[in-house]
Amino acid sequence: MIGIIDYGAGNLYSVQKALNYLGLANALIRAPDDLAGCDKLLLPGVGHFGSAMLHLRSSGLLFELEKWLRAERPFLGICLGMQLLFSGSEEAPDCRGIDFFKGQVRQYTYRPRLQIGWNLVRANRQSAVWQNEICEYFYYVNGYYVIPDDRGIVVGFSDYGCDFAAAVQYGAIWAVQFHPEKSAAAGLELLRRWGIS
Repeated sequence: MIGIIDYGAGNLYSVQKALNYLGLANALIRAPDDLAGCDKLLLPGVGHFGSAMLHLRSSGLLFELEKWLRAERPFLGICLGMQLLFSGSEEAPDCRGIDFFKGQVRQYTYRPRLQIGWNLVRANRQSAVWQNEICEYFYYVNGYYVIPDDRGIVVGFSDYGCDFAAAVQYGAIWAVQFHPEKSAAAGLELLRRWGIS
């Protein structure tokens, strides 16, 4: 069962719709007790870094999420769900992130500062989820991007005024800056591979 963490941000139902289309059992997670029976967690995201962290804390889900990540259980973060894994963000300078990955989230300096649309992802590592040498277009809606302290976790790059981390991986912990649920066949294939891996 894939648990989709609901922290009051948008895009929840398009993720759930994609998983349903793929035949991957899933449930929305709104409280710690909802995690019972989940063997994978997905943290989607469209929203504000600070508001998302506040909701995770107040719901009691942050503690459970941190435990899950420390245990290196299967996880996928999408867009804001990727950014929240890092130490902090320029979007909410006084708010600490989950800090599973060391590094910061920066705002694009390239104009326009909001990237909306398709962009090429270049992969540089093979796994059960990510095909080596993949060059596919995925759909983005983001004004911020992650800068990991450890570049070794970056498994895919895109370019928007500069090279940036499109995907990161550490063991069973995955995160992508793009929206696979909105990325047609390539995105559905990535979700399918992650869901059955």
